[in-house]
Order: sequence, then structure tokens, then C-alpha cells
Amino acid sequence: MAIFSSAKTLIFAVAGLALAGCGGNFVTPAGSEIDEGGFGNPTMNNVLIMTGQRSYVEDLAGRFATEVPTTINFAFNSAQLDADARATLRRQATWIRQFPEVRFSVFGHTDLVGSQAYNQRLGQRRARAAVNYLVSQGIDRSRLEALVSLGETQPIVATENRERRNRRTVTEVSGFVQSHPMVLDGQYAQIVYRTYAGSAGGGDSGGGDGGGG
Repeated sequence: MAIFSSAKTLIFAVAGLALAGCGGNFVTPAGSEIDEGGFGNPTMNNVLIMTGQRSYVEDLAGRFATEVPTTINFAFNSAQLDADARATLRRQATWIRQFPEVRFSVFGHTDLVGSQAYNQRLGQRRARAAVNYLVSQGIDRSRLEALVSLGETQPIVATENRERRNRRTVTEVSGFVQSHPMVLDGQYAQIVYRTYAGSAGGGDSGGGDGGGG
């Protein structure tokens, strides 16, 4: 009886160690390694994978990046949209309007001039400016659900100096509107391969300068 009791104690001890060793798997949601910026990207990623939507989203993201300019640029320390930026956002809005079942993310970036904290806020202002302009073009704000600032962390050109190519926002396909009838019916392929009627846009003016990236 003593032998059985000792064996049982050993089994529970080993099991406890095993659980402790992989505890992160029990307390960390799947997909949590994805940087969400507070907007639920891990949850969205899990939904896409579990429902089989991921490959369709990737295909549609490829189409968007091929058919429409996804990036706009900014003057130094500015979140103001210039004529070129507005023209690009109008082209994005035209594409987005033709795919009402799709949601998008807008990511804000800066160059490496200035503090990281300041550039985080500047990237947020740039992303917000792009989103607000898309909304002004008739896009439902709820479809632009992931407004994220990546600040100075992902430069295109690795330089400590001012670099316009790093001062940008990038618009990307992020998923499907889950309540849309075509999504509820699983008609992802019909959405992805829908014909896009492209059109270019005109422009206005803007600018700015200052002490961030």
C-alpha cells in the first residue's frame, strides 16, 4: 500500500512538472505572438485559419497590392496628406468600395529621426489621416478595423537620416466582414475573383515639417 501511495505521488509530481513546463500553452491564446497593437489581430488570425479563410485573404491581398498602390508618403514630421497621397487613397477607396465584404488595415510608419515614443504617435496620426480620408470617400469606418502605428520599427531604408520612403502608411487586406451574406455562405472565391473596374484619381495640396520622423 505504501508502495502504491509513493508511486501515485511520483506520478502527480511528474505531471505537475510537465504542466509547469508547458504552462504558456495553456494561458496564452493561439496566435498571440502576432503583434495586435490593441486591435485584435491574433483573434482575427485565428478566425481566418479556423474557418479556412486565410488562403482567400492572402489571394485577395495579392490582388489589392497588384491593382492599387498600397502606400502613401508624408513630409517630414507631418501627418498631412499631400496631393499624391490623396490621389492614391482615392484609388484605394474605389477598389475597396467594389469589395464590400472585405476589411482592411492601415499601418502608420515613420523614419528614424526623433524619439521612438514620438514616432509611435506620429505613425498613429498618419494612419488616422489615411483612414479618415478613406471614410470621406464613402468607406464604412467599421471596415477599417485595425488602425495600427508601427512607428520607426520597420524602415524601408535603414538610415538615421530623414527618408521619405520610410514616412508612409500602408493599406492591406485584413479579412472578411463576417456578417456579410456572401461570407456567411462561404462564397470567398466569388469575392476574390470578382472583376475590378479600376480608375485613377486627381489631387489637392498639402505639406509640413518639424521634429519627428
